Amino acid sequence: MTRSTRHLLLLTGALASLSGAPASAQEDKALQHARKLLDGTILADGHNDLPWEIRTNREHPRDVEAYDLRSRAPGHTDLARLAEGRVGAQFWSIYVPGEVKDSGYARFQLEAFDIARRMIARYPERFALALTADDIVKARSKGRIASLLGMEGGHAIENSLGALRSYYDLGARYMTLTHNVTLDWADAAQDEQRHGGLTAFGREVVREMNRLGMFVDLSHVSPSVMSQVLDSSAAPVIFSHSSARAITDHKRNVPDSILARLPKNGGVVMVTFVEAFVSEEVRLASVAEDSAFDLIRSETTDTAQRRARVRDYRAANPMPRATLAQVADHIEHVRRVAGVDHVGIGSDFDGIDRGPVGLEDVSKFPDLFAELIRRGWNDADLKKLAGGNLLRAMRQMEGAASRLRAQRPASTATIDQLDGAP
Repeated sequence: MTRSTRHLLLLTGALASLSGAPASAQEDKALQHARKLLDGTILADGHNDLPWEIRTNREHPRDVEAYDLRSRAPGHTDLARLAEGRVGAQFWSIYVPGEVKDSGYARFQLEAFDIARRMIARYPERFALALTADDIVKARSKGRIASLLGMEGGHAIENSLGALRSYYDLGARYMTLTHNVTLDWADAAQDEQRHGGLTAFGREVVREMNRLGMFVDLSHVSPSVMSQVLDSSAAPVIFSHSSARAITDHKRNVPDSILARLPKNGGVVMVTFVEAFVSEEVRLASVAEDSAFDLIRSETTDTAQRRARVRDYRAANPMPRATLAQVADHIEHVRRVAGVDHVGIGSDFDGIDRGPVGLEDVSKFPDLFAELIRRGWNDADLKKLAGGNLLRAMRQMEGAASRLRAQRPASTATIDQLDGAP
């Protein structure tokens, strides 16, 4: 917001107070504006973990029928709140923890696809499976939420390009190269840096994703992986749920050096609502809490004592809160460094315990756009943020895939051939 805009809003509030009008009148006008704008465009969210929420539901795990989205759901997402939030397109996360290794990842990943696809099929009046940018527009024209599938974590392909292609055929249109665990071929942001970024096989994974028409998602990867993918990718990349590291110094956020490279690539950073990624105060408190809990675990093996000490710590050290305004700060920072054509929304609802104050669930997206309206954003830029940038990047990604498929066949390379035995 410019200084003159701030003065204008302050003056408006003062005049409203003097005239006896409610102080919230300006806010209500901005919210009405946001709702009207979102009614006329496609709001696309890059990351929602509802399939995982259904899988891990305590009362009815994996039961899509029991987790009824037509009523008030226990998490952040249901049909009524999606409608209130004006959501027009949603990437549902197909997530499998990278720490699960006992019997491989394929069964867990296939079950995740099954849950997501059954969920989409159960509500045909509201959801429509979308595999292309045109599908998103078509679903919106019929009053449905375009439902896309995004794999979270390249560990699920188990070092196999054939598995990658099979997941594409099941509907995956992005893959986050890593989750929190460094792979045999790519370094994760929050784990050991073993490869200096991507291995030769990792570069081949990116190359094959470009050929297929699957977004390379750089959330969760190390800055070295981000940089190396930008060096080689033939298509725009996305960050499905990340924020700006210059504002909150979390390893999961995107450095300015990477943001500055996005215009050449055409990619999009979809700003997330994860509190520790949004607020530096929350991040520091989370680090302190983790250290305290590690100490508690090292000092006692008694479960009851551990729980009591954890409760005492939390009572004495309540976690601070992130706010909607701080999310808006991240959006504005990405716009400032990367440009307005390279910013979007990636909430991570149902993958977080709670959203920032003011962004408690999927119904609250218009409130975020109202905040940006108060900061002086114009409608054209708000529509780019909402979904225009993602649609543009997706069309470019699909165009690159069409060219690449005409130029080369599916890769038969293996990790053993390119990197040696893992």
